[in-house]
Amino acid sequence: MTSFISAAGITLDTAYQSISDKQWQGLIDLGIAKGALQKRDDLWAGNPVNHSEHRAALHPALRNRSMAPMLIDGVDVMPQIKQVWTRIDNFCNQLIGITDVICLGIGGSDWGPRLVCDALYQINPNNGKSIRLHFVANVDSAELATTLAKAQPHSTRVLITSKTFTTLETIRNAQTVINWLTSNKVSQNQLKKCLIGITANIAAAERFGISPDNIFPFWDWVGGRFSVWSAVGLPIAIKFGFKTFQDFLAGAHAMDLHFKNAAPEENMPLLLALTLIHNQRKHHIKAKAIVPYAHALRFLPEWLQQLEMESHGKRITIDGRTSDPTSPVVFGSAGSNSQHSYFQMLHQGNQIIPVDFIAVKEPMSQLPEASEHHSLLLANCLAQAQALANGSEETSAYDSCPGGRPSNLIWLEKLDAYHLGALLALYEHRALCLGAIWHLNSFDQPGVELGKKLAKPIKQALDTGGDMSGIDSVTQSRIRWLQSK
Repeated sequence: MTSFISAAGITLDTAYQSISDKQWQGLIDLGIAKGALQKRDDLWAGNPVNHSEHRAALHPALRNRSMAPMLIDGVDVMPQIKQVWTRIDNFCNQLIGITDVICLGIGGSDWGPRLVCDALYQINPNNGKSIRLHFVANVDSAELATTLAKAQPHSTRVLITSKTFTTLETIRNAQTVINWLTSNKVSQNQLKKCLIGITANIAAAERFGISPDNIFPFWDWVGGRFSVWSAVGLPIAIKFGFKTFQDFLAGAHAMDLHFKNAAPEENMPLLLALTLIHNQRKHHIKAKAIVPYAHALRFLPEWLQQLEMESHGKRITIDGRTSDPTSPVVFGSAGSNSQHSYFQMLHQGNQIIPVDFIAVKEPMSQLPEASEHHSLLLANCLAQAQALANGSEETSAYDSCPGGRPSNLIWLEKLDAYHLGALLALYEHRALCLGAIWHLNSFDQPGVELGKKLAKPIKQALDTGGDMSGIDSVTQSRIRWLQSK
């Protein structure tokens, strides 16, 4: 079996996994037996693959550039999606005189558009409109204060993105931004034009004060960490134009078609998932590194942290059993910076940590010296993969590197909206395959919800000093300590 698999302008090279043809066949048979391809088919059919919430997870429909019908409960969702595309296009054409767009969201409502917008800007800072995008997720007021100091209140639009429109951090930040606008003499009429809601809960957005004409819907079958393809991706279109947003969707759609139609032995998302399964079995790995040799992809590891660990950081299977080890800890940063931080541990540490190296064939800047820089960048990427695999035997054990440390190399033909869309879709489908093999629900996050639930009475106690009977004794003591200061 070849170590090179290509689709949608992306090539996966698994040569340094050192998996024999016989091992590959066993892994593929395992993936099929565990239902990875059946889960794929169920997802495309609009079946409720989100078992705990009894919902479909039909995010491929959001980037279905073919407009072929995609059904949930027998209803084609494509006409609704096309309507949203039209609204996004029209909205972007109306932003004359706007200098700043403040994007409020957290988790899936933030990481996807933040990653894409930063990547496209880093490739070419002169690309797109002069509008300044400001992403704010943290409820720490310092982040918001820094943003507001840069924005012009009378030429600002505010995107409030929340699936439920009840997300505490996002709503608190939105209220503060509204206060900032009104304190800067923005009229109520202007305010109505200024606030944009992106949500699956239209009624809640209206109660908050968002004009119905300024609400962009998405649907309960769109999971937060899979939502950048929906109206959640509006910042991409605002900054770089609707055509660029379409290109982003088209790249993901191309990867979708590959995943849907390719034979198992040539199916890139499935094979990428199986390398992790192999490393768990062979090396008992507990961590995995994501290292893009592209500054423009510096936020990719954080996006993948949510995708992988929120989807599969679970110990109970769909049928209620305690699972075998599932998601490793995901970490990473841009190469070649990372070589001078944690790569020492990758080469000589006492645990094996697989790496996904991500590289781009073409230079990613317009500098006259870009080719020379890019050659050095790629040389570093290839050398690190070689060193991890082969190691070195020196006269001193202290200086020797053991080798035998697996990695994948994912090549992008170039870095643009199309290829970025394909890359993100590749990892989304990899997550689906892993969820099937581990027999987990990849589309919920009950652990996250617990933290949100507990925060409400704690905040009330901090604000009012009221009833703490439902709060554990350690947290009560911490609240009292804070209140004593």
